[in-house]
Amino acid sequence: MEIIKTIVLTPIKLGIVSLPFNLLDLCLKFLIPVLLIFVIIRLVNKLTARIVDGTRLKQVVKDRTKIWTKRGLRLVFLVLVLLFAGKLFGAEMLAYLKIFYKTLNEPLFNLGGTKISIITLLLIIPIFYLASWTGKAVGGIANQTFMEKLGFDEARQFSLLKLLRYSVMTITFLIGLSIIGINLSSITVIFGVLGLGLGFGLQNTVANLFAGFLIILTRPVKEGDSILVNNYEGGIDEIRAFSTVITTIKNETIIVPNSQFVSEVVYNYSYDDRSIIIQNNIGVSYDSDIEKVIRVLAEVAENSPHRRNDKNPSVFVKEFADSSINLAVLTWIRDVRDKYPAQHWINLEIWRAFKREGIEIPYPQSDVHIKSKEPD
Repeated sequence: MEIIKTIVLTPIKLGIVSLPFNLLDLCLKFLIPVLLIFVIIRLVNKLTARIVDGTRLKQVVKDRTKIWTKRGLRLVFLVLVLLFAGKLFGAEMLAYLKIFYKTLNEPLFNLGGTKISIITLLLIIPIFYLASWTGKAVGGIANQTFMEKLGFDEARQFSLLKLLRYSVMTITFLIGLSIIGINLSSITVIFGVLGLGLGFGLQNTVANLFAGFLIILTRPVKEGDSILVNNYEGGIDEIRAFSTVITTIKNETIIVPNSQFVSEVVYNYSYDDRSIIIQNNIGVSYDSDIEKVIRVLAEVAENSPHRRNDKNPSVFVKEFADSSINLAVLTWIRDVRDKYPAQHWINLEIWRAFKREGIEIPYPQSDVHIKSKEPD
């Protein structure tokens, strides 16, 4: 018991620094109150969400209310944590903060004549996010103001906007590094370290980065394109430095490494034009009037709401199969994103038209002839 009492009541020491509280004070004055506050805030957040969901407000208003409530509760939690920490440290809190800052500011290593401390490494994180936000903001402003007035096509606008975004991002990041005291000449040392790292697993990362720049410059795909890559079919939402975000027709989000767009075969359905040809296959009975079938299929395709008016549909007899005469209907549609709705509409109308015209869609069938063997 004496050992436990000594451990609990002895002031805590961190190295040579003696803190103004013991383990019992830490639990009673900080950990337990903070834990209780955390639980209460979680309960309040869930209760607020239930109350908001039970109202007749619009879904957008409900979502915003829940988001801002969550943010407000987080702020309250942070303020209370700081208050309890201040109460725990007492009047000497400022002195301990100075000691803590001095410890974090101790140099860990030198990089090209620049002393790198924990604070330096921590400051790089907000600088990177600030550079990323600045690049995105400048790209958005450029897109909304003068980019469309230049008269470039979508692909060229995409390339220029991406180059502008990454250029601004790089410049902002370098300026931020110089502000926190990193000598820019030491960047060459960093690149040397990265060069050594290439042999230890960074090849794919660097390959994806350069592939991202190749995509921006050569424009094999761009944001908004409908593509098929590695059996994933969907639209490109965003092309990032290392990867590309695709939303499939099933509303699945797929993250594809940029190198696959350079090394693999990519079907870009909207490279130059968003219109494509869809094919609907159908089989009819051998007893059908084939000329009438072709005429009915052509009329159905011509009435499609997705069809390009300047392109006439085509109907072809593909083959004489075992149980049916197989035909193909080729229809130009205006937008590749309507591919499946257009195929559905044509198939449904073919079924209805065949019902009206008495055209038979045969079942697969086989005729079996049994020869009886005459007795000897």
